[in-house]
Amino acid sequence: MRKYLVVIEKAEHNYSAFSPDVAGCITTGDTLEDTIANMKDALEFHVEALDEIPEAKGLKFHSENGMFDEGQVAEDYFITQLEVRLPAIA
Repeated sequence: MRKYLVVIEKAEHNYSAFSPDVAGCITTGDTLEDTIANMKDALEFHVEALDEIPEAKGLKFHSENGMFDEGQVAEDYFITQLEVRLPAIA
């Protein structure tokens, strides 16, 4: 298991989410609960398809590297971590 940082942004009619540690892994949902569940699924499927499992860098790393500078994320957002099952190594 590994915990990945997830940014969830509130849009006008729904939510979107992405993980800065897993490039290209994004999702949306009608509710916050749907978005979190969809993101957990998206992370697990995405990580499973990669040749190399991405490192979970955490909040401090992303904060120090400008992830949350003005204009980088929506004005109405919050941050969480989702625990993801990692694929078995052959």
